[in-house]
Amino acid sequence: MLNLERLRTLDALARHGSVSGAADGLHVTTSAVSQQLAKLEREVGQRLLAKHGRGVRLTDAGRLLADHAAHILSQVELAQADIDAQRGQVVGEVRLGAFPTAARGLFPAVLTALRADHPELRVRSCELEPEDGIRSVIRGDLDLAVVLDWSNKRRPVPGGLAHTHLLDDEADVAMPAGHPLADRAEVDLEEFADDDWVSWPEGEFCHEWLLFTLRSRGLEPRIAHQAAEHHTQLALIAAGLGVAVAPRLGRGPVPEGVALVPVRQLMRRHVYAVWRTDAGRRPSLRATVDALRAAVRQP
Repeated sequence: MLNLERLRTLDALARHGSVSGAADGLHVTTSAVSQQLAKLEREVGQRLLAKHGRGVRLTDAGRLLADHAAHILSQVELAQADIDAQRGQVVGEVRLGAFPTAARGLFPAVLTALRADHPELRVRSCELEPEDGIRSVIRGDLDLAVVLDWSNKRRPVPGGLAHTHLLDDEADVAMPAGHPLADRAEVDLEEFADDDWVSWPEGEFCHEWLLFTLRSRGLEPRIAHQAAEHHTQLALIAAGLGVAVAPRLGRGPVPEGVALVPVRQLMRRHVYAVWRTDAGRRPSLRATVDALRAAVRQP
C-alpha cells in the first residue's frame, strides 16, 4: 500500500522541481523530504530520483508515479471537499493570496468577516503578484488567489481552476500636480506622448499591459522608472519624475503634489478569484468567496 504523505511529497517535488522547493511548499525540512522519498523508493522497489547536476530529476518511474500521485491527491481533495460539504461546517484552514492593491483594498474586510462569522476557520493570507498567485493555487500552496487582467488584455484561466468575477476596477492617469493636463476633467493617453512613464517591474503582466496599451494608441512608451508598489510610483510622480496608470482599488491617500485624471477611453482591471475546481465544494472556500463579494459591495 502506497503511503499518501509520501505520494504528496513526490507530487511536491514534481511541481516545484527541486527538493528545496518541495520542502518550502510542504513547510518541512529538506531532510524530511529526502527521507520520505527514500522510503517511497523502498516501497515501490524502483529508483524514482536520479542526480542531475547539483539537484535531482525524476526517473521514468518517478514521472509515472508522480502523474498517478497528482491524480490520487486530486481525488483525495475532492473527497475531502464532499465530506466538508456534507458536514456543512466552515472549519479547518484556508490559505489566501492576492496582488498588493487587492490585499490592501479587500483583505482587511474579508479577514475580519471570516473571523467573526466562522471562528473555527483558520485563515492564512499573503501578498503576491497574479502570476504567482495562479501558480500557487495550481501547485496547492494556496486555496484561493485574487488575481487580475485588463479589459483589453485578458489572461486565460488555466484548466483545472474555477473562477468568479469580483469587480471591475477603473484606473486613472496619475501625474504631477503642475502637469499641463492636471486640471482637465478627462484625458486621452495620446496626450502623454512626450512624458516619461513610471511602470511596474519588467516581466510583470501589468508592465506588459502598459506597453501593449500605449503602443496600441500609437505611442512608444518612455519607461523611465519601474516600481512594484503603487505608493512608490505615486511618490516618484509627486517628485515630478513621470506619469503612471493608477488603479482605484486599494489606492489609499494620494500624496500631495499628485493629480489623478480619468481617461476618456476607460481603462479597467478585471479582478477575480481562482481556486482548484476539485476544492470548489468546500464550505470554507464558499464562505471566502462570499466574504470577498461582500467586501466588494462595501462603499
